[in-house]
Amino acid sequence: MSYTVPATLYRIGAAAGCGSAVVLLINAAKRAEVIPTSAFTQLIAPVAEILALALVTALYFAFGRRTGIFGLVAFLLNAFALSALVGVEFVINLVFRDLPADTGAALRAGSLGIAITAASILFLLGTLTFVTAMLRTREVPTAPLVLYAVGAIPISLRAFVPEAVLDLGLAVLAVGIAWLAIWLFKRSDRIPAWTMTGTAPTHRVTA
Repeated sequence: MSYTVPATLYRIGAAAGCGSAVVLLINAAKRAEVIPTSAFTQLIAPVAEILALALVTALYFAFGRRTGIFGLVAFLLNAFALSALVGVEFVINLVFRDLPADTGAALRAGSLGIAITAASILFLLGTLTFVTAMLRTREVPTAPLVLYAVGAIPISLRAFVPEAVLDLGLAVLAVGIAWLAIWLFKRSDRIPAWTMTGTAPTHRVTA
């Protein structure tokens, strides 16, 4: 039995990517104090990574799978990194915000700080590896991939870069993701169908 990946799934991933870009721009505007910080802006901050994961998955199934083992490893590494970053964003936006500065600093100095640093490094490695895999396909446009990679660098190094650089990184990443998402949406009808084959499960009938 065969199972064809429909263009609708690519469009869903593309729509999620556009949503991720919007949330990233909100995050950047909030950090730059262009818009006020509120319970809403804090709550939706981690949604950017969740939606980006849908876009990354769609890009992998549409193009990255053709790069073989390297593409699979790159996708899994990036997916794990985005998942880990969701936890980091929840802690930063929904926990640290309500803690005294001294308490937050003490937590960062312990195992939580190590976990946040590890997730950030994983995000950088995952992003660069995934972008490399996409470039190897020679099908995904280079410019938005470069913006995706460049924007991820200051986000991964947020503890070591000025606030303005981090805000710029969020905006650049948002542009790269939005560009990829719109391109994928427009291209979805022309992506060759990928058919998975498998054997339908059998059911034993017992007397």
